[in-house]
Amino acid sequence: MEYLDLSPLHTAQGTVRLPGSKSISNRTLLLAALADGVTEIRDLLASDDTDRMLDALRLLGVQIEKTGERDYRVTGAPQGFASKDADLFLGNAGTAFRPLTAALALAGGSYKLHGVPRMHERPIGDLVEGLRQIGANIEYLGNEGFPPLQIRPASIRPGGVVHIKGNVSSQFLTALLMALPTTGVETTVEVIGELISKPYIEITLRLMAQFGVQVQREGWQRFTIPGGQRYVSPGTLFVEGDASSASYFLAAGAIGGGPVRVEGVGRNSIQGDVAFAQALEALGARITMGENWIEARAPAAGRLRAFDMDFNHIPDAAMTLAVAALFCDGPCRLRNIASWRVKETDRISAMATELRKLGAAVEEGADWLGVSAPAQLLPNAAIDTYDDHRMAMCFSLAALAGVSVRINDPKCTAKTFPEYFDVFARVTK
Repeated sequence: MEYLDLSPLHTAQGTVRLPGSKSISNRTLLLAALADGVTEIRDLLASDDTDRMLDALRLLGVQIEKTGERDYRVTGAPQGFASKDADLFLGNAGTAFRPLTAALALAGGSYKLHGVPRMHERPIGDLVEGLRQIGANIEYLGNEGFPPLQIRPASIRPGGVVHIKGNVSSQFLTALLMALPTTGVETTVEVIGELISKPYIEITLRLMAQFGVQVQREGWQRFTIPGGQRYVSPGTLFVEGDASSASYFLAAGAIGGGPVRVEGVGRNSIQGDVAFAQALEALGARITMGENWIEARAPAAGRLRAFDMDFNHIPDAAMTLAVAALFCDGPCRLRNIASWRVKETDRISAMATELRKLGAAVEEGADWLGVSAPAQLLPNAAIDTYDDHRMAMCFSLAALAGVSVRINDPKCTAKTFPEYFDVFARVTK
């Protein structure tokens, strides 16, 4: 196995230009493919997940031209995908797999969707059930409720109310909302139970609006897509920097003195993960923010404060705080993070295992994690990353305790941030 040894680090300072948001990138690609007209996409994230979406759309017959290093021209197919038969490999890209499942279920073709083994362990049954309510013909090719899937032509019956559970992944609701306007029929989606990761639904709704489709929302339980709407290209669309990726550098600034500034997200961001900056501020970090940047410094005096917080709204960025807990002045608890269990790995279990290697006392529950830092982190810990990009990036912060850390399989960051460790090295010493 490949590994990367991080030398002991003590300070963090500098400026980072963030890569594009994964959530915005893959949503924008699919909406551009469904829209009438040509969309110029600027600053698209270059990563495994976006590559999987680009490959899939090309196989479906969508015309996509690369016009710059991270710029693309997408010619939409508002009448439907040209290819009515395709075998799509989607890796471990949930932001590609879930929305494409919904779009293709309504597209009138035969499509196989599959990915890496971990993708086949990530649930999709709630989305499939929602699509079957309007007539979709979807077959499980392996275990019930999980990919791989076979989609076949079906008589779709849009309209009325579709019910979907909201407590496993917000991507299921996102997928339905993005696909249903292609029917042209007014349809309402009602969420059963608590909806997690609400800020990601805000991203979906705002991007749909940019492409000309307005969704009427009643709280977080009922979403109505009026009939007769269609996606229309907005012309040129710029992808924001990734707010989840910002969390590692902002935390580095809060731990290692700072200032560390991230550029590409700020107070005007449509991404909910900018709330990570507020969480850091609650720990005592000094945060400043502009329209398109955020800056973090360590507390004026002392360590970061211990915390007990609900992270239902920012589950991905919250992983960074699990490692930041090693630098807090008391026991910390992360609550309402059940969605970690069904991500790229079981993140609650993985995080607990790896934090213990650094000497932390860790407790875990079905939807929570408790972390108590040791007096001094154990040096030379070999951190396993579970083919999970966020595990690798989070644990780089441990080296700021002045201890050496080994990161196994560091290239797993290619999922969203291939250059992460090079950028991290430029702002730490």
